[in-house]
Amino acid sequence: MAPIKTNNPYASYFDFFSKTGTDAVTPEPPPASGLTATGGIISDYESGGNTYRAHVFTSSGALNVTALGNLPANVEYLVVAGGGGGGYEGSNRGGGGGAGGYRTNVPAPIGPGSHTTSVSFPVSISPYTVTVGGGGAGSPSGQGSDGVDSVFGSITSSGGGGGGQGSQNSPPANEGRPGGSGGGGGSPGGPPSATEPGGSTIAVTTPSPWPGPSTQGFAGGQGQHVQGSWASGGGGGGAGEVGHNAQHPDPGVSGDGGDGLSNLIAGPLNTSVGVVNPASPGRWFAGGGAGIHFSPGTGTGGAGGGGSTSYPGAGNAGTTNTGGGGASGSGGGAGGSGIVVVRYQIGASQTGSAKATGGSISYYGGKTIHAFTGSGTFTAPGPFSETVEYFVVAGGGGGGDAPAPGAGGGGGAGGYKTGSVSLSGPFAAPVIVGAGGGRNTNGVDSVFSAPSPQTAGGGGYGGPRPNNGNPAPLGSGGGGGSGGSGGSGGPQGNNGGTGDPGNGVAAGGGGAGQAGQNHTAGGTGGYGGYGVQAPSTFRNPVSATGLGDDGSYGATPDGSSPQPGDYWFAGGGGGAGQTNNPTYDGGRGGSGGGGAGGTATGDGQHAQTNTGGGGGGMGNNSPLRGGRGGSGLVLIAYPT
Repeated sequence: MAPIKTNNPYASYFDFFSKTGTDAVTPEPPPASGLTATGGIISDYESGGNTYRAHVFTSSGALNVTALGNLPANVEYLVVAGGGGGGYEGSNRGGGGGAGGYRTNVPAPIGPGSHTTSVSFPVSISPYTVTVGGGGAGSPSGQGSDGVDSVFGSITSSGGGGGGQGSQNSPPANEGRPGGSGGGGGSPGGPPSATEPGGSTIAVTTPSPWPGPSTQGFAGGQGQHVQGSWASGGGGGGAGEVGHNAQHPDPGVSGDGGDGLSNLIAGPLNTSVGVVNPASPGRWFAGGGAGIHFSPGTGTGGAGGGGSTSYPGAGNAGTTNTGGGGASGSGGGAGGSGIVVVRYQIGASQTGSAKATGGSISYYGGKTIHAFTGSGTFTAPGPFSETVEYFVVAGGGGGGDAPAPGAGGGGGAGGYKTGSVSLSGPFAAPVIVGAGGGRNTNGVDSVFSAPSPQTAGGGGYGGPRPNNGNPAPLGSGGGGGSGGSGGSGGPQGNNGGTGDPGNGVAAGGGGAGQAGQNHTAGGTGGYGGYGVQAPSTFRNPVSATGLGDDGSYGATPDGSSPQPGDYWFAGGGGGAGQTNNPTYDGGRGGSGGGGAGGTATGDGQHAQTNTGGGGGGMGNNSPLRGGRGGSGLVLIAYPT
């Protein structure tokens, strides 16, 4: 059909747009949007012109993806397993624990290292399991225990290998154990210049077949013994280098732990995830623990949270949530727990920009929230002038633990402090996040130092049979072991319960909201007292599975219970069940991260990281152990 002719001078103009489909008003493309997901502690930040959201998991949970958006549905991850425990010093000298396995697909320069892969990780609308591995126990009499694997979906990092013991009589136990990074070898007996190998690194196998690098760490260093002269244990391997060998000639040098690696996946200005390495910028993870040298001698943990040591004395623990290995000593230090961080691009900033730096930053309810899961600095520029709310939780006490048999009491919860203060910049306020207590030790204070110290006091440790629970000047007292009384709590907590000598049952540690419970009917251990909920300012639903616990352990024998919901902190640890009767359970940990008590044949459970919960008391039979207290937390908020 011939085209219709017209004298209208604008006809060709309209005809052109009708054929192209273009209108005088071109519709704007939809704004860039990334995934919608919940879980962990949120850290929003800009880097390289992109805006990212990181989900920081310091304890197990799930990344629950509920929508995909229009940006590529790929995530980047850092998966670090728990570090191995340090070996026992023994008649010679033990080796340091190996770092937890380190795996990431964050490209350099943000996450350099031989274990970095370029393999993408696509996600769909689904929950992805996150397991954060605990650190291995340091040994009071042999090899250190291995750390526990950390998992994100199909990615598994192997726990660090335990350090070898130093002994003339048990050669197999002198070797460092294999792991994500291998444990250091202990010094053996035997002929002059005898050596003992460190543990090897375990090759990556997940997912299978795996197209990325097969390594996730390095081997431990060798221990050495020169008869009649000196003995020294090897350092645990780190994510970035092998553990250092014990060195000769006399006087020998302890095997230092191998260095870890730096990764800024949680944000370039996030000062609470990972640790500082004075020799290099970045935030570091997965350093090996140090071996110990004979009289006198020191060993330095690898950069990335590895424990250091000196003779005589117990080895230091690896740093929480770094996967650092524990150091060797008269009692080996525990390995540091691992960490899982997942990030993705979210396009433009969704809620504005922060007025200060430090910690993991998120936005909720018109407030900017800084979450410190590890010690760091809250820094504000000159124009800063705001009313700041804070919630400070201290480390919980360790569960009752002793070499002798007997039911141990639950650890007392860390204390808490909340309030508000007017602050004007510029300032750099130190933030201290207290560690949880270990074997027969109280939790450590947490402090927000602006403008004056706002201190939450650590919880008291649980009593081993038949001892009393330890008191806490500010936090909650530990529960009494079987036959022991509860420790007194301070103004930020409650008393521990009293153990029962007749049935050999231990009591629960005090929680921030309730006293620890005495033993229950029959021979079940006393429940830990429940804790407190964080103020409503900090209850961001996006972090519901990663900030505090969900209050599900609140029910107690006397019928009292906290209200259900998330964001519970500072629950007491449960007491161990009846002596020599494994049918009776240990008491439940109180809502707020408290660990459950052990049975006659079971260890006390560790408290949840970053809750200030108390550890569960040890079961009756040696060599069972009490659970470690949970580390604390500091939350800071101001108007966005």
